[in-house]
Amino acid sequence: MIPVRGYEGARVAVLGLGRSGLATAKALKAGGAEPLVWDDSPDARARAEAEGYTLHDLTRADAWGGITALIVSPGIPHLYPTPNRIIAAAWNAGVPVDNDIGLFFRSFASGEWDHYDSPPRVIAVTGSNGKSTTSALIHHVLSEVGRDSQLAGNIGRGVLDIDPPGDGGVVVLELSSYQTELARALTPDVAILTNLSPDHLDRHGGLGGYFAAKRRLFAEGGPDRAIIGVDEPEGQYLANQMAEGQADDRLIRISAARKLEGVGWSVFARKGFLSEYRKGRQVGSIDLRAIAGLPGAHNHQNACAAYAAVRTLGLAPKVIEKAFHSFQGLPHRSQLVAESGGVRFVNDSKATNADSAAKALAAFKNIRWICGGLEKDGGLGPVAAQLGNVSKAYVIGREAANFALHLGDTPHEVCETMEKAVAQAVADAQEGDIVLLAPAAASFDQYDNFEKRGEDFIAEVTRAIAT
Repeated sequence: MIPVRGYEGARVAVLGLGRSGLATAKALKAGGAEPLVWDDSPDARARAEAEGYTLHDLTRADAWGGITALIVSPGIPHLYPTPNRIIAAAWNAGVPVDNDIGLFFRSFASGEWDHYDSPPRVIAVTGSNGKSTTSALIHHVLSEVGRDSQLAGNIGRGVLDIDPPGDGGVVVLELSSYQTELARALTPDVAILTNLSPDHLDRHGGLGGYFAAKRRLFAEGGPDRAIIGVDEPEGQYLANQMAEGQADDRLIRISAARKLEGVGWSVFARKGFLSEYRKGRQVGSIDLRAIAGLPGAHNHQNACAAYAAVRTLGLAPKVIEKAFHSFQGLPHRSQLVAESGGVRFVNDSKATNADSAAKALAAFKNIRWICGGLEKDGGLGPVAAQLGNVSKAYVIGREAANFALHLGDTPHEVCETMEKAVAQAVADAQEGDIVLLAPAAASFDQYDNFEKRGEDFIAEVTRAIAT
């Protein structure tokens, strides 16, 4: 655990008692604060009270006397589409609002570091797509070479729940826009933006607000190294903002779409080959085509980001390449779950928006595409260019018929349920086909989360190929 510093003897309110909220309360208490907790859910309040925490009704008008700060769980909106009423009350009372990410960065360093040969480092990864795989790949490479590494944030453990790092330890954080937008402290050593595409637009008041939340990690974080995907205009803009000149090697530009020119530091992937350039010449390369855990151009972009990150820590290209080959990928992200009769079944349930689904579709040919769910703002525009890879789409979700209207002339069938979609795709599939779950939509119309959706796909595939 990372004890929270700076609130010794203070009364600190905690709103939201899920995984991060309870970990925050525990870390506040360990640092000498008095956590006062609240959640709209009676069940969550009962669990917290059973663990010994003091409930404090933050909906009362007189709730804010003597409160030093309010710590908010990331899922609670503080501005758009409308401010949460408790957060608005804290504003009116003049109580500073923060989240667990802000507490982590203000509390991470300790006096023990004075005795270390190498201070611990934090690598923070954000972006619309690929941040989980990039974070896990960095952690995997470091673990493979024997470096002390912990994975936390949106993946792995809660940021305040990790162990205090040892000499030379590295903490790899996956950070969503929900986490970066509110944190009052953001000071990573290495910050990564994988890419940017429309997502969570209602939460951020549009694409500009979404980008602004991501940009905070760089503009306010002041990382020693900034690794930025430049395949979108926002990434190009941010890279330009971070660099003092063409040769400023505090910036590493990455791309999975083109060769990057110039005298600066860059890592890019073309036709399955990763290349690293510094000062105008190539200094490293990896053939990514044979790495089973990183299929497709979208994963090659993740590989570029992870490669750049561990290169900043001094790892050699050949060492990184060897570690890449043992990476198995993550569940629900281009995950090969079965193969039967020459047909492969791939679970990419994490493809919850059109851009991530388009990247999954671009990675394969002869696709039997299972798609649909709760549509997000922006429609399916990015998918259109990849529909040539789709032999037939099988649409699930409560609004499957409406979703299917976006598919135009692409052969499709409205299935509504995962059971029917998988059964029909298996019946139609021929040798060499890919049955791909890449929904291009959120899961909440039928499932608690994308993990449950992916697990249902795997269960139905297992049932279908066993009969």
